Amino acid sequence: MELFNYFRSSASYRVRIALALKGLEYDYRAVHLAKNEHFHESYTAVASSRLVPLLRDGEAIVTQSMAIVEYLDETHPQPPLLPDNPLDRAYVRALAQDIACEIHPLNNLRVLRYLVREMGVSEEAKERWYRHWVESGLEVVEARLRNENRAGRCCFGDAPSLADCVLVPQVVNAQRFNCRLDHVPGVMKVFEHCMSLDAFAKTQPSQCPDAE
Repeated sequence: MELFNYFRSSASYRVRIALALKGLEYDYRAVHLAKNEHFHESYTAVASSRLVPLLRDGEAIVTQSMAIVEYLDETHPQPPLLPDNPLDRAYVRALAQDIACEIHPLNNLRVLRYLVREMGVSEEAKERWYRHWVESGLEVVEARLRNENRAGRCCFGDAPSLADCVLVPQVVNAQRFNCRLDHVPGVMKVFEHCMSLDAFAKTQPSQCPDAE
């Protein structure tokens, strides 16, 4: 397998975590978003969306981090990243989507670039935008962890799931942008436990081959 990704991309980090949890080996292919390598013809030939991550498994190509993680879970079922029970599975997916669909799209690189380059937003205002959506979005995750009584050491019970694969990269980015996190103690408890596990710690951005 080959994973085309960027070390700072939280979506890429989700997939790296999943691959590590599954114990799967892969070739790391760096695509530097800040240098616009995702627009190079060699990459757009296989990635119509011009986004990362992209997983190539033999002749198969899978895009979008959530789809990639579920593909890995279906093709390599152990350890599972989604529970067997349909309601539990829906909970884990919903928690992951609270981040992947409600927080991440508002603060990824192309959105932040557009705010600055096309709309003339200052760097200070851009960072305020970023912090607002991350901090308020994580409040929702915190409330779900507290109110739905399904969390253990991880978002669901004590074993990492799809939700943890999505939560941890978002918190890492939040720390990078100096977001307030003291208002989400449950989120941080899960984060700290996950970061004690090699699958999360050894795939974090600072440990990637293309880290700067």
